[in-house]
Amino acid sequence: MAGDNPWFQNPTPRYQNYNFGSSSSRDHHGVDDDRQEEENIKEQDRLLPIANVGRIMKNILPPNAKISKEAKETMQECVSEFISFVTGEASDKCHKEKRKTLNGDDICWAMANLGFDDYAGHLTNYLHRYRVTEGERANHHHHHHHHQGKGAKP
Repeated sequence: MAGDNPWFQNPTPRYQNYNFGSSSSRDHHGVDDDRQEEENIKEQDRLLPIANVGRIMKNILPPNAKISKEAKETMQECVSEFISFVTGEASDKCHKEKRKTLNGDDICWAMANLGFDDYAGHLTNYLHRYRVTEGERANHHHHHHHHQGKGAKP
């Protein structure tokens, strides 16, 4: 039990058919030259800023540790794929339920559905805290003005 991180193995076969990073992983044979151009333009949209990725990685490491550019770029690619993967799953749910807005619950559901239960647990806690802190502000932008006051019944 010790060595097998159960939450990072993906039990769903859909994982394999999912067309991850359509821009990057499609064709690795010889057509790199013309693709290089459009790749560079799309890179910013497709990937998280590498400085942010590096900073998050650095937080985990001992203070004197260094991270290679290769490690940062690999992680940057990984998180982008992960975001696409989870969003795709959440999107299917919204589509089936004929909803336009993808929300935090959809992300939690997608995580759990894809076998990332550990993440889903953390996220559910995060979402709860987020809603408590954002509660007041969010209520002003939404149409449900009725649960603003804490127990102030008209």
